[in-house]
Amino acid sequence: LDRRQIASLAGLAPWTRQSGTWKGKSFIGGGRGKVRAVLFMAALVASRHNPVIKAFRDRLVAQGKPKIVATVATMRKLLTILNAIIRDKRPWQSA
Repeated sequence: LDRRQIASLAGLAPWTRQSGTWKGKSFIGGGRGKVRAVLFMAALVASRHNPVIKAFRDRLVAQGKPKIVATVATMRKLLTILNAIIRDKRPWQSA
């Protein structure tokens, strides 16, 4: 699967609420809630202990993104990394 399909399957794809000229906020939902919960905890741990993921999240927060938005982006990043590990059948390497 590509990154958009995998994010949708896990419930991490953004949904935008808007109608006509009214613009609401984007949110995530649907998909598999248990997978989303596990990815949330994994993102929190990775953003503290994995230097690559920590740098990614810190860069988003420095750009002005809210912390929860940066955490959801980290969840999607982890999901993409896990998908590549399974696809290539090789362990993840940081560099």
